[in-house]
Amino acid sequence: MIGKSTFPGATISPISLGLGLMVISTLIAPGIDVFSKLATDTTSPGMVTLARFLVQGAFMLPFFLYNASWRRLSLENTLYHAVRAGVIVIAMICFVATLAVMQIADAIAIFFVEPIILTVLASIFLKEPIGWRRYTACAVGFMGAIIVIRPSFADVGYIAILPVFTALGIAIFALITRVISQREDPWSMQFQMALWGVLFTTILLAVGNAADIGFLLPSMPSGKTLIWLAGVGLTSSLSGIFAVYAFRAAPASVLAPMQYMEIISATALGWWVFGGFPDATKWVGIFIIIGSGLYIVWRERRVSADIVSQQETLKP
Repeated sequence: MIGKSTFPGATISPISLGLGLMVISTLIAPGIDVFSKLATDTTSPGMVTLARFLVQGAFMLPFFLYNASWRRLSLENTLYHAVRAGVIVIAMICFVATLAVMQIADAIAIFFVEPIILTVLASIFLKEPIGWRRYTACAVGFMGAIIVIRPSFADVGYIAILPVFTALGIAIFALITRVISQREDPWSMQFQMALWGVLFTTILLAVGNAADIGFLLPSMPSGKTLIWLAGVGLTSSLSGIFAVYAFRAAPASVLAPMQYMEIISATALGWWVFGGFPDATKWVGIFIIIGSGLYIVWRERRVSADIVSQQETLKP
């Protein structure tokens, strides 16, 4: 609940708590991409995705049982989690397939059109009023993405567009998470999503095996690959739980700018592990994406403040 601390005995403000948790989440999140890229040397993106949900489910199960979250399960929320898992499975397979051939920083920069897509989807499905300024910022942000995509497209082809589909999936995921994060335990949310994720990914791997689809081929990982796959699951679990608690503690509009820290941390980690670093042209596109996203956040907060001020004025 906004305005109250989510954690018993906490003395810091909910806003500060939410910001701190989101910073931790964004610092952990690039680990998902690094471990995924390492794993794709010997296994398919479908197997990486399955490992993520298997480890996440095993990690969340003790907390799910300890908190007796199973007592509060409902069919409606479970269906929400099924949809969340479905879009995140597709999003992750697309992104891991991209990481197999692209630098982490480039892929994440393209992916960060997600807040822009989220703004457009919120105006369509949640009927949130979006003025011409924010629509213009969305268009500018997509132009920034194109600047990053163009040289990558020349190097790897159509696969450079996959992070856009990932961004679309994560935007849908975020909309659903906003709806249910205030009424359900975060551990339960992550555990149920993991169960559905295992089911959906297993089905896709069976299809991939039958149809001989390379990025969905099942395999039996061994050696270092098992370590990389475990790392994918652990970092995604930790990043996800910190993010859910952050959204419970502070408004999404306050937390959104913190997510752009992931571009910086991912660039640094990718450079350290793989030696890849974006060139000057790609940095121009990255800064355009960040700038347009931050403007959208600022404008959203400005409009929200104006609405509250008008409501206060109209009070008798």
